[in-house]
Formats: sequence, structure tokens, C-alpha cells
Amino acid sequence: MSIDSTTVLSAEKLSKAVDGPDGRLLILDEVSLTVERGASLAIVGASGSGKTTLLGLLAGLDRPTSGSITLAGESLDRLDEEARARVRRRLIGFVFQSFHLLPALNAEENVMLPLELEGRSDTRQRAASVLGDVGLGKRLHHYPHQLSGGEQQRVALARAFVHGPQLLFADEPTGNLDQRTGAAVSDLLFDLNREHATTLVLVSHDLDLAARCARMLRLRDGRVVEDDA
Repeated sequence: MSIDSTTVLSAEKLSKAVDGPDGRLLILDEVSLTVERGASLAIVGASGSGKTTLLGLLAGLDRPTSGSITLAGESLDRLDEEARARVRRRLIGFVFQSFHLLPALNAEENVMLPLELEGRSDTRQRAASVLGDVGLGKRLHHYPHQLSGGEQQRVALARAFVHGPQLLFADEPTGNLDQRTGAAVSDLLFDLNREHATTLVLVSHDLDLAARCARMLRLRDGRVVEDDA
């Protein structure tokens, strides 16, 4: 697979297998792909097709059984867990279906976390600015339990974007939201992708959301069966 200067993410012959009571289960089977800087890619497929596993591998959250991943020039398979964590902090934002906000921290403090891990000095100002960008400028000091589901996901988006990541990975980002709130969060997700030229890779059962991406990749039984690149 050739990689040029516009490629921010590539995977070659990526496989993932786990051992279970009935023997070895192959979750992903030699998946290869490249993603260009600033692109938007949706990974779709039935439950159990391997899409969330693929997302986790691409983001460096897990190791493949075989194959290689290159992320912004970093070969993830050559890095130990500590080094991969540093790459994630520097290059990646991640949005989950279940928000993953820390309940003891208010909105501003949740968004400050990635900046504090980097040792930034402008953490509070930067967090407040990005929360303003997602329409929560008046909710800085509210705790997660004081926010609606849509507001919590906006906080999660602000936290993912606050350090200016090159890539944003989103796992079912509207899965816990009603249709109207999910549509608003989707609009915000693509606005941020466009305005910041951040590469977006998302997993979703929602084909309407997936269709908004410039490219869709479909998995079946751990294999790529369609890629409209």
C-alpha cells in the first residue's frame, strides 16, 4: 500500500483474533485502508461485523493480532502502550456513545483535562472558548448530571477538539440521543470537522449520519465488503 503526504491514517492487512471457549474467533480479517487529511469516513456494518474493534485499533486503543497501522507518520505497532498513549494525547480526539464525562468535574473542568495532561498553561481559557463554540458558554460550571444528553455530548465534543487533534474518532456519537438532539450534535460534529480540517472517522448504525461522510466503508464478518473511496 503506498502512502503519500496527504495520508494521515493507514492500515495494512489488519487482523484481530481473540481466544474463547469455542476456540479462536477472528473479529477482523486483513482489513486495509488509507484516509486522507481532512477527510470524513464512516465505518458501517451489522452488529458483530467488527466496526468498533476496527475503530479501537485505528485509534491505538488496542493492538491488532497482525497487520500494521500508521497514524500521522507514527507506526503504532512499533510503540509500547506508554508511547501509544502519548500519540493519542497529541494527535487524537475520541467521542463515545456514552459520553464518558467525569461526574465529579463540571463541564469546563472536563474539557480542561486533555490540556492539563499536555501541561498547557491556558487550560481554563481554552476550555471556555471551545465550550462557547459548541453553544455551552453559559453552562461552564454545570456538572454532567445537570446537563441534558445532548449537552453532555457537546461537552464530550469540546473535550475531543480542545487540543486541536489531527484525527477525531467517534463511536456511535448520536446513539444515546433522540432524533432531534442527535441531528443537532451531528451538525456540530461536521461543522467542527470542516472548520478545523480535522480528519473524522466514525462508526454508526445510523445510515443517515454515515451518508454525511464523504466516504463509507462497510464491514461484514470482519472483512471490507464495500468501500466507496
